Amino acid sequence: MLQIKFTLSIKYFMKLDKFDREILRVMQKDATVSMADLSQKVGLSHTPCWRRVKRLEADKIILQKVTLLDSKKLNLGVSVFIYVTLKNHDGESLNDFEKAVQSIDSIVECHTTSGEKDYLLKVIVESIEEYEHLLKTKLTNLPLVDHLSSTFALKQVKNTTELPIKNL
Repeated sequence: MLQIKFTLSIKYFMKLDKFDREILRVMQKDATVSMADLSQKVGLSHTPCWRRVKRLEADKIILQKVTLLDSKKLNLGVSVFIYVTLKNHDGESLNDFEKAVQSIDSIVECHTTSGEKDYLLKVIVESIEEYEHLLKTKLTNLPLVDHLSSTFALKQVKNTTELPIKNL
């Protein structure tokens, strides 16, 4: 299954009409949909639909098309959420930390957070032993890390990449 990553701001969202929103809804469910099928599903002829998709791509609303994989079938069944607190909070320190995070493949998400913690990381690994190795060899060596707090996911109840595109 393919996924499309989206970025929507209020500025762009106000310019999206019902056809644009429906194109985004359909493509989030199946990015491999043919232009003929997409056109039919959204109620436009082929060329106007194609132009809208190209505009959504040019405007960086559609960021990319990717293939979603089943992590369990790839023996990547351990998901860990890690809260990170840094020692320093100046711009250079934050940039150094964020750059270091980009280089670790097991970190699949990194978010800045409000409150007492600075970042929330999502790590996907094969086993607890692999996570322990990652923790000891890489995570504790990230620039300016003061504290790490790990939480292991026991069960994934919901996982979607589809953004809630509402009608205006």
